[in-house]
Amino acid sequence: QTHLLESGGGLVQAGGSLRVSCAASGRTFTDRGMAWFRQGPGKEREFVAGISWSGGNTYYADSVKGRFTISRDNAKNTLYLQMNSLKPEDTAVYYCAAGTKPYPSQRPYDYNYWGQGTQVTVSS
Repeated sequence: QTHLLESGGGLVQAGGSLRVSCAASGRTFTDRGMAWFRQGPGKEREFVAGISWSGGNTYYADSVKGRFTISRDNAKNTLYLQMNSLKPEDTAVYYCAAGTKPYPSQRPYDYNYWGQGTQVTVSS
């Protein structure tokens, strides 16, 4: 059975940093684009960052560009999101997702594997 398991969320003050990880088990995703989405209180799930199968191409939402960095280690079957200069509006549950194609999409319905989410809370 395939699982994506996020870790590394927590509480941080505004301006601080966190790194969240997503470990895959049950199969590899070395041929698939992957992404991070988030869902804040009362909001729809939104695209945060995506990465191609090789890690050579990355994509970011305008709201996080220059502050967040997505990366992957295919040898470890793990996806990462380094979050710097965090703001209270970054508070959300962060989900990793694996898609069906080599390059990521910004649309949630293009992903068929999801983690359970990890809470990130940024205090002001």
